[in-house]
Amino acid sequence: MLNVLKNRFEQGCKTSRYPKEDIQLLPRYRGRPEINIDTPMDMVSTCADACPQEAIDPEAKTIDMGRCVFCGTCERISKGQFVTFTQDFATAVAEKDHLITNGEIPDLAENSRRHFKKLFGRSLQLRQVSAAGCNACEADLNVLATPFFDLARFGINFVASPRHADGIVVTGPISRNMKTALLKTYEATPEPKVVIAVGSCSLSGGPFRDSPEIAQGLDTLLPVDLFIPGCPSHPMTNLHALLSFFK
Repeated sequence: MLNVLKNRFEQGCKTSRYPKEDIQLLPRYRGRPEINIDTPMDMVSTCADACPQEAIDPEAKTIDMGRCVFCGTCERISKGQFVTFTQDFATAVAEKDHLITNGEIPDLAENSRRHFKKLFGRSLQLRQVSAAGCNACEADLNVLATPFFDLARFGINFVASPRHADGIVVTGPISRNMKTALLKTYEATPEPKVVIAVGSCSLSGGPFRDSPEIAQGLDTLLPVDLFIPGCPSHPMTNLHALLSFFK
């Protein structure tokens, strides 16, 4: 026991001071995309043609973050002349239309549902549903329970039963085999409840988009209140979204 106490004293507090202090992610992190609207059309078209997710609209010069997997292909091809991925992890939105961007993203706190802040401001219990996910988004949600992020200090927890939850967090492309389980989980969650879509698969189908075996976005099945893009979405993106939307 003395050794344990000694180690704790030597290590000190490992928990991040976010949101009181800003966090700077590593340079290789790809966050909110910025677009140069003055880029020549031939370069824009080249980037759009190369995009594996068809996330770029060459006419409007926008990127759909719901489809984007942040692979960086467009940035590499244009050498940053058309698209640059910043280190800004605040990419979650309250309206799906806001995922289509030229770099400007509405302030999530300003667009959050005020009644949610009243209902869940002090305590939010969530049931996570992996609807045929690859475990990347799931892992980056699970890591929020580690000492560094310590999600519980904000009164937010993941629970085992939907009957104990205030809402559900859905990851994965929602396969045909998982659709019924997802809908039953939603029905078992008591009102009032929230629905959060995490990752490009749940937002748009991701790499499996247009497959008849999956849903084409969670919003085609359930009313979604919060959209968190990414492949996977970074833990800081998830944390920022939950705090901005509910706290």
